[in-house]
Amino acid sequence: MERNTRVRKMVQIALIGALYTALTMALAPVSFGAVQFRISEALTLLPLFSPIGIWGITFGCFLSNLLGFLLGSNPIGLIDAVCGTSATLLAGLITCWIGRCSFRGADEKKNRLFRMLLGPVPVILLNGLIVGLELTFVFGGEPGQTFGWLFAFNAGSVALGELVVCYTLGLLLCGVLYRNDLYKKILLSPVA
Repeated sequence: MERNTRVRKMVQIALIGALYTALTMALAPVSFGAVQFRISEALTLLPLFSPIGIWGITFGCFLSNLLGFLLGSNPIGLIDAVCGTSATLLAGLITCWIGRCSFRGADEKKNRLFRMLLGPVPVILLNGLIVGLELTFVFGGEPGQTFGWLFAFNAGSVALGELVVCYTLGLLLCGVLYRNDLYKKILLSPVA
């Protein structure tokens, strides 16, 4: 039984990673660069429901950034496979923690709403900061007067893309998964 559970978790992680990668690569022109709207980032809210989501999105992000580099669609280069993936992993860990929080005096319905509203925050902030810094160094951000402005632009544009995707498609995904506790059937159900 324990082996079946491990296999099921590995399959779930691989499926999430594959979906993330497929969405990123299918929309590669808007998935990479200083101004990006990576639709696959809607999946970064899956850690609200299960730690499996952390590993699925991290695997998907790594694979997407690596494939983007190898196929020439990721202008940041191979460093994005390390830095961008690290941002996704850190955001996933914090988002998972938010998913386990209960807010004082709130019933389960309000707790779910609070989790959905707070879940995108680490994704937006960490990707904005880490990927923004990465973009600044890669695209000529020499320390000095222009470095700060270039970093602010890059961090802001990445954060804006994350905000749009996570608070639209990400919240829509959460709503669907919360409806009739669908997330329990998909991410938490025991192996038959």
